[in-house]
Amino acid sequence: MSFSIAIDGPAGAGKSTIAKKIAKERNLIYVDTGAMYRAMALYLLRAGIAAQDSAAISEKCKSADITIQYEKGEQLVYLNGENVTPFLRTEEVGKMASASSVNGDVRKKLVQLQQKLAERADVIMDGRDIGTCVLPGADVKIYLTASVEVRARRRYDELTAKGENWDLEEIEREIAQRDHRDMTRDISPLRQAQDAILLDTSHMDIQEVVTAIIKICEEKCGWK
Repeated sequence: MSFSIAIDGPAGAGKSTIAKKIAKERNLIYVDTGAMYRAMALYLLRAGIAAQDSAAISEKCKSADITIQYEKGEQLVYLNGENVTPFLRTEEVGKMASASSVNGDVRKKLVQLQQKLAERADVIMDGRDIGTCVLPGADVKIYLTASVEVRARRRYDELTAKGENWDLEEIEREIAQRDHRDMTRDISPLRQAQDAILLDTSHMDIQEVVTAIIKICEEKCGWK
């Protein structure tokens, strides 16, 4: 029987970084839900569908099959049998992913595919609605958060390290606005599942969070 960990939380809480490290340490499959939305976006773009054509998006998404595999420790995303990993990080795909992700049929299709992945393997998945919608029966549910100020500072440091110039207050505003959008959207709003364990990482480093989650799994599920 497969084992699953659901990690939810607001933007900038460190969900993906933490999930990837736990996956590596405990030999789990990390399901990159964002990459799956990008693969769907690529499928729609290749079909010549416009971002604003919701009816066409709803119809076309039904015929997409998206899976994630790992080869030599590297994540590969397959779209209808084709490895599309190299094509997912373009600006065009990113814009289409953002536009199509609010489509109810796209979300429904991808949730089904994500659930199928979780049935076949031991997984760790992160997002906004994993514990509430995608994996409501997950063995362990974590709600990862941090203050807006801390999340903004982390993002600011990340961008500065890349040589980009940003205003810290502007990043704070954007994160606060994103939180509001995510928590008030009609489809699968961001919220803590009733049985999720709240973990505030404002004063924790990455390894401390990883260790805390592994300890929770040991206590709840008898991990050794």
